[in-house]
Amino acid sequence: MAPASAGAGKLRVIVAKAGLDGHDRGAKVVARALRDAGVEVIYTGLHQMPEQIVAAAIQEDVDAIGLSVLSGAHMTLFARVIELLREQDASDIVVFGGGIIPTDDIAELTAMGVARIFTPGAPTTEIVEWVNEELRPRSAV
Repeated sequence: MAPASAGAGKLRVIVAKAGLDGHDRGAKVVARALRDAGVEVIYTGLHQMPEQIVAAAIQEDVDAIGLSVLSGAHMTLFARVIELLREQDASDIVVFGGGIIPTDDIAELTAMGVARIFTPGAPTTEIVEWVNEELRPRSAV
C-alpha cells in the first residue's frame, strides 16, 4: 500500500493518544509543530484503542503514526499497533512515538518495529527534523 502522499510531497501523520492516558498537552504541541512545518496532521483525540488508531491510519492513508504514551502501557500499546498494521498489510506505515518511556524499553520497542522514540524534553525541532528526514524520502517514491 503506497501512502497517499506518494508523489504529492505532503506528509500525512496521525498523532494518537492510546489507552487510558488522559494527558495530551505534549501530543498537541508535537501535532502543532508538525503542522507548522507543513505536515498534514490528524489528531485522534484521547483514549483511543490501538484498533481505532490503525483503522484511522489506514482510512486516512497516512505515512506515519505518532503514538504518545504516558500511562506506562507503552510496551503493550506499541506492540498492538504494530501487530494490527501487519495484520492489515499496512506495515509500510511508520510508527514512532514518545512519552514517559524508560530508556531500557527503547531498544525493545525499536526491535519490535518502532522507528523512533522521543523522550520528555525532546525539542519539537528535533521531532520535525526526524519526520522530514525519515518520511519525506518515503513519500517521494
